[in-house]
Amino acid sequence: MEASYQGGVSYEETNNFQRLSQTIASNIKKISQNVSSMSKMVNQLQTPQDSQELRNQLRQIQNYTQKLAKDTSSLLMELMKLPVDQPAQKLQRDRLSDEYLSTLNAFQSTQRSAAQKSKEDVRKVKAQNINIGDPFAMNANNKELLEMGDTNVRKQEQLTMQSERELLELEERERDIRQLESDILDVNQIFKDLGTMIHDQGAVVDSIESNVEYAVQNVESGTQELRQAVNYKNKLRKKKVYIAIILIIIISILLIVIFHR
Repeated sequence: MEASYQGGVSYEETNNFQRLSQTIASNIKKISQNVSSMSKMVNQLQTPQDSQELRNQLRQIQNYTQKLAKDTSSLLMELMKLPVDQPAQKLQRDRLSDEYLSTLNAFQSTQRSAAQKSKEDVRKVKAQNINIGDPFAMNANNKELLEMGDTNVRKQEQLTMQSERELLELEERERDIRQLESDILDVNQIFKDLGTMIHDQGAVVDSIESNVEYAVQNVESGTQELRQAVNYKNKLRKKKVYIAIILIIIISILLIVIFHR
């Protein structure tokens, strides 16, 4: 039974600590790489490189990174709940926590930039197409359309179809914006949960440090009392020796007096 423990922490807990640490470190690296790719994509928005394909790729990598961030947060919380009694493990855990929070902050910043640019695009589209929500707004001029030639009618139909496509694209962008804002709120919740966990963990550490200080004080007090007891015992032994010597001297004097008589 004793062989399954090392320094007060079981081998199983030690293995779990290492497994979680490696997974978290790997996830942090992936999130950081994804954030870098997302940042480049966001910078291409509202430029000649902007396209629907680019926005689709950005949405996909954003969704994947969001899920990865949630999974990593759960793993980190699980790691922080494991008991650690080695300074190296505590330093490793704190380092992973700091790196994850920093990476998560960069991810949220990129999300905010993407959401801001998407909102600007939607506002521009709405401003340029006042009647985009009513692709059949031209029906009021049906009499004039009947008088137009076939060419003008086909052009009007194309404009109507284009308005419908723009309307569908606008609705899709607005859905993406709402989802992105929801994801940003989720990241805020992750920050909140981790902050609470770190604060509680700090309180536990403070409590442990207080207990250690109290134990040290007790040890010092016990050592002092033991030292005093030893001193008292030595003094008592010396007194016994002195009394014995005095008794021997008195007996010797009495014997000398008796023999002389």
